[in-house]
Amino acid sequence: MKNVTGLILAGGRGQRMGGADKGWVVYEGRPLIIGVVERLAPQVTALLISANRNLERYAALGTVVEDDTSAIDGTPFSGPLIGVLSGLRRSQTEWMAIAPCDAPHLPLDLVERLTRAASGATASAACARVNTRLQPVFAVVRTDLLDHLTRTVAAGERAMHRWLESVGVVPVDFDEAEAFTNINSPATAG
Repeated sequence: MKNVTGLILAGGRGQRMGGADKGWVVYEGRPLIIGVVERLAPQVTALLISANRNLERYAALGTVVEDDTSAIDGTPFSGPLIGVLSGLRRSQTEWMAIAPCDAPHLPLDLVERLTRAASGATASAACARVNTRLQPVFAVVRTDLLDHLTRTVAAGERAMHRWLESVGVVPVDFDEAEAFTNINSPATAG
């Protein structure tokens, strides 16, 4: 979609993966990040990857954005909101679409549906909902939320769903639960 920057969240600790960098965990014969890039990149104008290690490898796939932890005491791996904040600072479009690096089956119409719902409701954000459960790391947010998120993070908030709710997120129902399955353990990466 035009005027949407994609942000893939790949900056986590990978605790449930034994500390592995989840983007590079092999799933179905290839790194998880490859499947996400292939599905998200055609839906957006530009692609950012929030990463805190293996930066050169990620840079081959998109523009790497490291977590800016200066506003929160410098603690690394401080959660997805820090990645989103860093992405918003780099985005040059009206909207930013967010997806995690461990969801290689994300919908091919994710960005269109979320952006249309938020625009139609004149909202600042929309996120996927599956079986009445919000999927906060599958979202679109207006980039003019940068100042709001900066203040929210500085106040100590780290939960993506609470921040989205604070800006009046519009939930968008998706039927395909498997598209939102996170590959977040060695057993599911298989």
